Amino acid sequence: MSEKVVIKVNDNGSYRITGDVELIDAEGNVYETKKSFSLCRCGHSENKPFCDGTHRRIEFKSAPRAT
Repeated sequence: MSEKVVIKVNDNGSYRITGDVELIDAEGNVYETKKSFSLCRCGHSENKPFCDGTHRRIEFKSAPRAT
């Protein structure tokens, strides 16, 4: 049985992905990932789709909550 995948929405930051997942672009190309990685949510990363920490520099603000 495979490990449960967890996606955490970080306040004012990235999506943190933990678990065994495959990340694929729109053309079907597979990104190389580790067991834990972060995806950009602010849209300003120079390493999209991965987070490079730019959200801190631009003071990205978002703290959604599940209802």
